[in-house]
Parts: sequence; C-alpha cells; structure tokens
Amino acid sequence: MGKVTYAPGIEYIQGALAKPKKKDGHKCGDYLIGTHRVAETTNPNCTRIYLRKADAYTRSTPLSAAEMINRERFGAVTRAVNTRMHDISKISQDQAAFKAQTTYKTMKSYLWAICAQAYDESQG
Repeated sequence: MGKVTYAPGIEYIQGALAKPKKKDGHKCGDYLIGTHRVAETTNPNCTRIYLRKADAYTRSTPLSAAEMINRERFGAVTRAVNTRMHDISKISQDQAAFKAQTTYKTMKSYLWAICAQAYDESQG
C-alpha cells in the first residue's frame, strides 16, 4: 500500500483529482480520486488515492421500466416544487402551513411532500 503525502499546508484532498477528457466521442485518461477517512481509528494513515478506469462509472445495463418511471416522477415533482416556490399567490399560504407543521425541517422538503403527493394522486 502506498502512503500519500501532500505539499506543506495541504492536509488532505477529497474528491476527483483528475477526470478523463471527453473528446470526439471517447474518453482519454482515467479518474484519480483522493479520499480522507474521518472515522476514529488508531491508524495514522487516513488518506488514500484510487485510480479508476475512464469507463468505471459507465452504466452497464439499460434503464429498467421502474427506473424510468422514478426519473419521470422526480423530474415532474422537481418542476412542480420550483414552480410553487416562485408562485407569489401561494408563498404566504405555504409559509404559514410550513410553520404550523412539525414533520419537515425545511420549506423545500415540505413542498416536496405536497407536490409528490399531488403527483401521485394525479397518476392514479
């Protein structure tokens, strides 16, 4: 196993250090990913670097019918939430209803619940 040492002042790097270049329909290069373990341990080596092939994150199977339905629902609810958040006629009513409830911690999660329920009811 290799040990990672960064330049002075850099404690750790987390995320993609390098990504493959997409050019003319193909990818050149590989992913270089740095990770940093935050869980408590006695091992002082808490950083790792991984090299992944350019096609490591390419889907190997086609979308299933259920996945397509879920993606369609997610997109529809997202559009409904964004529309409702910017609808001046509903903002004050939604804010009052949000303050009256205790289930949802953010206004967006509250609107997601409302819009998702409305979408599910409209789909039958």
